[in-house]
Amino acid sequence: MVDLACLRPLDRETVVASVAKTSRAVIFEEDWLSYGVGAEIAASIAEQTFDFLDAPVRRVAAAEVPLPYSKPLETAALPGADDLEETILSVLEGSGIGSSSNPTVLEPSR
Repeated sequence: MVDLACLRPLDRETVVASVAKTSRAVIFEEDWLSYGVGAEIAASIAEQTFDFLDAPVRRVAAAEVPLPYSKPLETAALPGADDLEETILSVLEGSGIGSSSNPTVLEPSR
């Protein structure tokens, strides 16, 4: 797992090295799926490590709604550990690799 504590400058070398090692990437963020930092990181991965990837880059993000003030609605709108686990397992199963392999999970800072 790579935790991107700093987004500017983005440590692309670490990201590329990790994806080259694992052949997979899952990006987790609490922002919307579209037009966010995760989309930029996914594009960078696709451009720089395409030949290493054994599965598509997957992203786990918040629902495309304004963030609700109500705590139960906020919890429903934000991605959680279950969403992340489900995505990681689908990446591993879809590529024919067992659960012993670990995809690169990128967590942009919030």
